[in-house]
Amino acid sequence: MDNTSEENGSGVGVLDKAAVVLGALEAGPATLAQLVQSTGLARPTAHRLAVALEFHHLVSRDMQGRFILGPRLGELAAAAGEDRLLAAAGPVLAALRDHTSESAQLYRRQGDHRICVAAAERPIGLRDSVPLGSALTMKAGSAAQILLAWEEPDRLHRGLLGARFTATQLSAVRRRGWAQSIGEREPGVGSVSAPVRGPNGRVVAALSISGPIERITRQPGRLHAASVMSSANHLTELLRRAGS
Repeated sequence: MDNTSEENGSGVGVLDKAAVVLGALEAGPATLAQLVQSTGLARPTAHRLAVALEFHHLVSRDMQGRFILGPRLGELAAAAGEDRLLAAAGPVLAALRDHTSESAQLYRRQGDHRICVAAAERPIGLRDSVPLGSALTMKAGSAAQILLAWEEPDRLHRGLLGARFTATQLSAVRRRGWAQSIGEREPGVGSVSAPVRGPNGRVVAALSISGPIERITRQPGRLHAASVMSSANHLTELLRRAGS
């Protein structure tokens, strides 16, 4: 039975159910069966709505054919000026870059990739440039570890298939609150990342610094974890204030 009702909806049933579908996809990619389970909608209803939302680019598909949030949502958020995360991230990234002297990035997960949605580049010398909009793997790198570590167990298990890191490493990430990688994504490059959380406490992004191993060392967390965590916590607090 559909879990939407006139009592807790807007009175426009199809919009309420579409909102339920979008809300379910906020947690990550979902097959039709997973959509049915998470929304409580009848299978034909869930399929019809997902396909209709896909037509309008509010929903898209990943490489496995699973439903994911579509690019139109980001366009609408940017046009409305309501992307609080990006609005707050610029000064935080710049301050982290200046403090650590390394390039700083902000990543969001989209399906099986992480997208660089903001960056502050190191102005001179060797640097690890990640262009805005770059789609990087979720199978390697400290930001990928952060974006996967707090996922639900079944989604976490699927994310570990073929990954350069292990469940034990992600357990350590959750315990200490930061991740590091040395040559995982790209030979010769190291990084440190920490989680940025939305007002509901869910991890919404990974804040990172990266640079060549000869400068960032083979234990980049020892050098930079405290600074990256402090910046991520500051960004989390800015989001909490904006959402209150």
